[in-house]
Amino acid sequence: MATTLDINGKAVTAQAAPDTPLLWVLRDELGLTGTKFGCGLAQCGACTVHLDGQPIRSCVTLIAAVGAGKITTIEGLGGAHPVQQAWVRHDVPQCGYCQSGQIMSAAALLAENAKPSDEDIDSAMAGNICRCGAYQRIRAAIKDVAEGGAR
Repeated sequence: MATTLDINGKAVTAQAAPDTPLLWVLRDELGLTGTKFGCGLAQCGACTVHLDGQPIRSCVTLIAAVGAGKITTIEGLGGAHPVQQAWVRHDVPQCGYCQSGQIMSAAALLAENAKPSDEDIDSAMAGNICRCGAYQRIRAAIKDVAEGGAR
């Protein structure tokens, strides 16, 4: 069954069944491999993408549930997003596996709250696990963007 999705500003047709998780359509059918599979249970955040600007876990979001929503993946940020620039300046990634999900959560936070407090950052990023423990650098990069460092 064909489903039309709005991904990174483009209408694309997915041939997957309506009960297919968005993650697998992105990765396997559309070749957008920046979004990672982590746990498959919406617990780690590696698969985070935006749906109408809100961070969602694509591993548990069925394509039927997306409807006419606008999906943005890490590829849709274009590589020059202020959060991505801050990530580089603060040398955030170690293994890098969780980073696309971390960046997508941070970008959504900053789009909604340009000057987040530490508590706001903790709350927004709580669902993203970093096995390497780069949490201090993640926080520093988010604060850098909030202070105008990446603009």
